[in-house]
Amino acid sequence: MGRYVDDILQPGEKVLYSTNVHWIFYLPAIAAWVVALALFVGAQAFVTQTSMLVGLSLAVIAALVALYLMLRAWFQRWTTETDVTNLRVVHKTGFIKRRTFEMSLDKVESVDVNQSILGRILNYGDVTVRGVGEGAERIMTIASPLAFRSHITAR
Repeated sequence: MGRYVDDILQPGEKVLYSTNVHWIFYLPAIAAWVVALALFVGAQAFVTQTSMLVGLSLAVIAALVALYLMLRAWFQRWTTETDVTNLRVVHKTGFIKRRTFEMSLDKVESVDVNQSILGRILNYGDVTVRGVGEGAERIMTIASPLAFRSHITAR
């Protein structure tokens, strides 16, 4: 399965910049793995067999939750593409239920970047692309939003 943008390129069109959702989507999974590890290590400290089994059971449950969160974040990153070509902006999300947004660079009126303090530190943010007569489209939590904006506005 190839990239969506490669399948829709017009003759003479080339990809100038590609980005994806930021790795921050993995943060809940990382936290759950830390909790699972802490529960596993903590379970070893219990003296009674019953307490140890309860601790290990909680560690397994936390590990299953962490695995689910990790797979969900990976799938979201895998099924999301955000690209700038020499002719348009293309954003695709979803696998079975696909949602795409394409706007000609000639129709882009403005590109707004919204970053929190953590977003500035870790280089992620939300980008709103406003088009002439086409409304606005918000792209959430992408990596390197300023570079993305620069590739849209620099012509």
